[in-house]
Amino acid sequence: MAQTKAADPKAAEPKAAEPKAADGERTRLSRSAVVDRALRLADAEGIDALTIRRLAQELGVTPMALYWHFRNKDELITGLSDRIWSEIRSDIDPAAPWPDQLRYLLESLVGVLRIHSSASALLVGGDKLGQSHWEVTEVALEVLASAGFDPEHAAEIARSALWTALSLVMSEPGYEPSLNDEERAELQRRKHVELASLPPDRYPRLVEAAAPLTRCDKDAEFHYRFGVDLFIAGVRALAPGGS
Repeated sequence: MAQTKAADPKAAEPKAAEPKAADGERTRLSRSAVVDRALRLADAEGIDALTIRRLAQELGVTPMALYWHFRNKDELITGLSDRIWSEIRSDIDPAAPWPDQLRYLLESLVGVLRIHSSASALLVGGDKLGQSHWEVTEVALEVLASAGFDPEHAAEIARSALWTALSLVMSEPGYEPSLNDEERAELQRRKHVELASLPPDRYPRLVEAAAPLTRCDKDAEFHYRFGVDLFIAGVRALAPGGS
């Protein structure tokens, strides 16, 4: 009689189900990685171009894989806003005078807004605020409290600081995130010609300032440095205890 081969006990066990594609994608995707790619896409093409489907294509996954992290675009936008706030440095020097501390915060905010072309729209349009926003705002309010401002005035100054930074970035001559360098230069040229061509007898100061009003490419830093100086000087002048 031929010897029968003993049955392999493992062969009788049912095979484990293969993980679904979305499960595998979810495993290799982190929330941070999703936000990183989403922010790069928003900076390159604008927030309107940012959709769950488009982002999934960029990441090489199915849309379902992203829904594990963000249920919809609104949640994704909130995540991007929180990332922007987290990039603002709030590690102020506790030994520095309060105007220098406030300047440090404002300059960091301006720097982040300049790096990310989508940041202005994200901070203006963000309805929900997260931990990163609270942390930066808490530091700003503490700096203003140390200068003698009560909560009401400190809150107004902190709010004005945000809008000052946004205004500086969005008012930079030639600011148009949707334009490339060549298109932006042409826009500046046309605006310069328009002002320079005004009747000098009626608009002498506008004609005189045609170049600085429409161009910022030679010394963009002056635009930001002066704007920050102006804001800090105003806060110092209003400080209850003086500067």
